[in-house]
Amino acid sequence: MFNKFLRENKIAAAILTVLRLYLGYSWLTAGYGKLSCGGFDAAGFLKGVIANPVKGPDGAVVFGWYVDFLKHFALPNVDVFNVIVPWGETLIGLGLILGCLTTTAMFFGLVMNFSFFLAGTVSHNPRDIFLGFIILTAGYNAGRIGLDRWVVPFLAKMSKKGTGNDKAKAQA
Repeated sequence: MFNKFLRENKIAAAILTVLRLYLGYSWLTAGYGKLSCGGFDAAGFLKGVIANPVKGPDGAVVFGWYVDFLKHFALPNVDVFNVIVPWGETLIGLGLILGCLTTTAMFFGLVMNFSFFLAGTVSHNPRDIFLGFIILTAGYNAGRIGLDRWVVPFLAKMSKKGTGNDKAKAQA
């Protein structure tokens, strides 16, 4: 019942727009701040997380697999992450603010939120994850008051057009 409300109701679309704009502004300002500072570098953060991983009450590392990922993949490729993080945050923010490819933007926003969360950065991540799942669950309705109103039907039409061409080519 609640899912139907989130996915189909026009009042829900208005509420989702407010949530979307709030989260979008947060993402956009975070990304733009990193892009405009002239030299974002994730190396210090990654080294800090590797040196001080999240530990449980018994003192054992909770997300050892994630620390290994950061140590053996992210840190050696920090130059890639120095581009992905600020541009990803900025694009997620723009997608949410404009209501364009909203569910895709929110999916990647949740991936980034969970990445920060697994690294031990609590901050506003639980709230953002909660709101992000509401937006993701709402699907198209979250971007109905935004560019998704035109973009999603256009992409669906293009997808069907491509499928028809593929069938015709396969028969030839």
